[in-house]
Amino acid sequence: MEIGTQAFFAALPILVAALLLVGFRLPAKKAMPVVYIVTTLVALYVWEVSFNRVLASTIQGLLITVAVLWIIFGAILLLNTLKHSGAIKVIREGFNNVSPDRRVQVIIIAWLFGSFIEGASGFGTPAAIAAPLMVAIGFPAMAAVMVGMMIQSTPVSFGAVGTPILIGVNKGLDSDGIGAVLQTVGSNWDAYLRIITSEVAIVHAITGTLIPLFMIIMMTRFFGKNKSWTEGLSILPFAIFGGIAFTIPYALTGVYLGAEFPSIIGALIGLPIVTLAAKKGFLIPKNTWDFAPKEEWPSSWVSKFEMKLDSMSEKVDMSLTKAWIPYVLVAAILVLTRVSDEAKAFVKSWVIPFKDILGEGLGYSITPLYLPGGILVFVVFVTYFFHRMQFKEIKAAVSESSKVMLGAGFVLIFTIPLVRILINSGINDAGFDSMPVSMANFVASSVGEIYPLFAPMVGALGAFIAGSNTVSNMMLSQFQFGVADALGLSTAFMVALQAVGAAAGNMIAIHNVVAASATVGLLDQEGETLRRTVIPTIYYCLVAGIIGLIGMYTIGLIDPLVK
Repeated sequence: MEIGTQAFFAALPILVAALLLVGFRLPAKKAMPVVYIVTTLVALYVWEVSFNRVLASTIQGLLITVAVLWIIFGAILLLNTLKHSGAIKVIREGFNNVSPDRRVQVIIIAWLFGSFIEGASGFGTPAAIAAPLMVAIGFPAMAAVMVGMMIQSTPVSFGAVGTPILIGVNKGLDSDGIGAVLQTVGSNWDAYLRIITSEVAIVHAITGTLIPLFMIIMMTRFFGKNKSWTEGLSILPFAIFGGIAFTIPYALTGVYLGAEFPSIIGALIGLPIVTLAAKKGFLIPKNTWDFAPKEEWPSSWVSKFEMKLDSMSEKVDMSLTKAWIPYVLVAAILVLTRVSDEAKAFVKSWVIPFKDILGEGLGYSITPLYLPGGILVFVVFVTYFFHRMQFKEIKAAVSESSKVMLGAGFVLIFTIPLVRILINSGINDAGFDSMPVSMANFVASSVGEIYPLFAPMVGALGAFIAGSNTVSNMMLSQFQFGVADALGLSTAFMVALQAVGAAAGNMIAIHNVVAASATVGLLDQEGETLRRTVIPTIYYCLVAGIIGLIGMYTIGLIDPLVK
């Protein structure tokens, strides 16, 4: 089978998903079962993957779904707990005291607080925490999901304390073979990985500085009363300020300290700077921007949470610090359990392993305490006593959270298994590469020397399929390395472009959209969200690709593998 036909069949599940979700605007609960069937048929009859491996991949996907639902449940439960304790009401008033302008609140909550959560935890957690918080303080659910998805761009390459680089790139490349070549030129693998890390940080910093502005102008255009781009552009100086307050320390950390802390340190430095500037009115327009009254919102914007937030607890004997303590505790425990070897070993000690599913060599281990869901539930337990809640209040929070989680579950039991079938299709009787690599091969063979422009798009495609920067890097880093080597270009920089694109692809990953929507009680609108988040994704990949061309051909970056 020629490479073009092979690529078409590999892309068929993605094309069907795009047609149903974006073209026909079907809800994911109707579209994704169809896409799962298409994926299975392509795997069985075109790739000639064994039925046993397809079934094992499906089971593996279902196990991952359990872990994702655990995170969703924890995030929703924390929000509902704080709603019933009265903390959300206090937090809402606190943000109004910093600035009642929704444009400013987006930068503080989504861009900076969300980036910190991404740096500490990753795996979709920032959207799961920031989106419900935005809904709680008065954002439409659909706007919160859109903005929540856009968080998952710049900070993602260094999310979960550097996992996409330290695991994704590290395990995605032939470190032994490359390391042996590096030794012959007087270098080593660690130095090579540091170069990749530095280049990822620099490309992200250049590209990502405008993401806060994108968040704002898309919010004012799609969710403002006047549907105006210019109402977002009017806060451009403050948005750029908010961008560089994060990206400058982020880039410096990536260059000088490595992959673990750029997103965490960038957020920790940027958050107090931007918050203080907002309080002082620095660079903020005199007009205050807000959404139209809730009565004027279309029903498609509204979630169950918004309908119920008016019934929040009327407790007023709570300080702003006390209201924020649960979120601070979540952030602190996330960092501790990712940085401290002792803490990590403790929370990973309870593990539910599933090894060699159906004899196919596939497995997955669920670690309930290490996953953000376990940490969120623990913080809920602490909050119950710390906020002196009544049992009926926590019971109501659990009940409300369970109903929303079950709504997301039906979609995810099709979405994540089909992803695993795509990824695991490399072992087959047709002699083909896996479906994602087949698509990447077609792109590389079609564009030739201008491939660096497309390298981030290939990384984004991997993340779109897998819903994970780390998995995209593991699937495609060696492929990107091979293309650069064949073209005589910098292999390190090409792998860096892969990592940047894979981060951007998280903004359009279907199961991430479903998970983020579930945390705010908004389902059946996934296609609308994707139609919007594809805009910043295209921007990100295009700018990163242009930087790739400049770096390769104008600056002439040298491959570390060559003397």
